[in-house]
Amino acid sequence: MSVHYPRLTEAPTDAQPYVAPSPAEPAPAPTGEPSTWGARHAHDPTVVRADDATYYMFSTDAVANSEDIPAGVHIRTSRDLVTWHFAGTAFDGVPRPARDWSGASGLWAPEVVRWATGAWHMYYSASTFGSNTSAIGLATAPHPSGPWQDRGLVVATRAGVDTQNAIDAAVTFDADGAPWLTYGSFFSGIYTLPLDPASGRPLLEGDLGSLTARRHPSVEGALEGAFIMYRPQEGRYVLFASYDSLFSSYNVRVAVADHITGPYRDIRRLSMTDLEAPPASIGTKILGSHGFDGAAGWLAPGHSSVLSQDGPDGGDEHFLVHHARFAADPSQHIFQLRRLFFNAAGWPVVSPQPYAGREWEVLGAPQPLSGRWQVVRFAPDSTDLVESVPLDLESDSNEPFDGGPAAVRLLADDLDLDAVVFGSWDWSRGAAALSFSGIDRHGVAWCGTKRA
Repeated sequence: MSVHYPRLTEAPTDAQPYVAPSPAEPAPAPTGEPSTWGARHAHDPTVVRADDATYYMFSTDAVANSEDIPAGVHIRTSRDLVTWHFAGTAFDGVPRPARDWSGASGLWAPEVVRWATGAWHMYYSASTFGSNTSAIGLATAPHPSGPWQDRGLVVATRAGVDTQNAIDAAVTFDADGAPWLTYGSFFSGIYTLPLDPASGRPLLEGDLGSLTARRHPSVEGALEGAFIMYRPQEGRYVLFASYDSLFSSYNVRVAVADHITGPYRDIRRLSMTDLEAPPASIGTKILGSHGFDGAAGWLAPGHSSVLSQDGPDGGDEHFLVHHARFAADPSQHIFQLRRLFFNAAGWPVVSPQPYAGREWEVLGAPQPLSGRWQVVRFAPDSTDLVESVPLDLESDSNEPFDGGPAAVRLLADDLDLDAVVFGSWDWSRGAAALSFSGIDRHGVAWCGTKRA
């Protein structure tokens, strides 16, 4: 098998203010010139950081089913998490074992993690749409740029034989540092299994794992793109998963567990394997389709993972990594990265604004928290794009806010939000702004950006 080693170029930090891609102006269809893409045409992304502080984004290559699009896992690089440069592919097409098993013409949803040995492991997916004749393969490299050496299949499922669907891999190191693989899409749900710390393969060869999350057949089991994050602060695991249709109604839900294999329960204590409750009620919805100021918005955000790194204050900072579609042209994808925080109760909350770079999210002066906000409410039973509405909120703090982040309570009539406030970049107005994200007493997520 021939392997294409990406030819990398330096990706300097831009010295200009961030201008978010307008959701009203989607990109043209992908072409064979990926150097022009930037963050567009990225599907199922994940991001890692190398020792030299270069970020690498890996994503699905079968974006447009076009012979002009290179296959073999797309790689982009960045120095600032904002400006992205196409750097090639990890492979020259689909590795033969994965192609022979699945018939795939491209690779989906790569997961890249650094192993305890210092090497990098990539778990990629090979399948065809709507089939669970699928496989997750493993490749290793000394560096995110490669060279990537295929190591064959680690989990494989066959239509008519298995109920699982071996795609959408994610790796978590548990409280003891042991690696686990989580995977699954539609069919019978999400599964988790232990990996051999030495080889990165299943600890028990042929193990398909234990059930972690599922959805009712009445909604076609619409659940995929799972990612598990260990939170030592609470000593528990946070499951992120995408519900509904990747074409139109994707939304991100979360649940927590004391053990990596579950049971995972949402903020209302509903189990992620529950088939009795209404399917839309399960999982705490933290991100869905939305828009601000009457502009065309972002549609179907999903297939998320979490990038964690040292923050400027010495603590951890987290980003939700995902793709979204342009509401003005749902055929087009774009990579997005949003700040991810944890509220006072330890639940994840997500910025309403795509990340702009730290220097462009600094407020010009401290601002009071009380006042007029443009807010979005992510109703769990709705798949519609939510337009922001004005709402006057009061804070339990009278101190002007200089950028944070900080955990606060935000109040309005019967609304009581356990929220985090932080500096952001308001892409609809092109300026730094104060934003919040929080969860109300009913377990519904809200987010917003301040206007006055």
